[in-house]
Amino acid sequence: MTHDEVQAWLDEYIAAWASNDTDQIGALFTDDVVYSYRPWRDETNSVSGREAVVASWQDDPDDPETWEAEYAPYAVDGDKAVAVGWTRYEGRGDEPERIYHNAFLLRFGDEGRCAEFAEFYVREKRV
Repeated sequence: MTHDEVQAWLDEYIAAWASNDTDQIGALFTDDVVYSYRPWRDETNSVSGREAVVASWQDDPDDPETWEAEYAPYAVDGDKAVAVGWTRYEGRGDEPERIYHNAFLLRFGDEGRCAEFAEFYVREKRV
């Protein structure tokens, strides 16, 4: 993978998140992907397989009008990449605006599809 290929994948990741389209989400991942919502793998925080990832994304989708995100490759080495960026959710009702700083550990398989995805994030403390 090149820097530009990883950036294209990240852009498609954001587009798929916004669309919540099953085909668009599924196109990002290999059949046997392991997707970890936390930086460790366990049955509570990880899902395995493309269909499970698609289902988990659709379980409680974010309204695309309530968030924005930007991610970019930090390092790329062969089929592995680290990406960093941010996600901002607008404030609603009693909930204030939230900004998260993200890091993704990525390993790609065939055809530029992600085979392993691990997410790290921290919420920015607003004063």
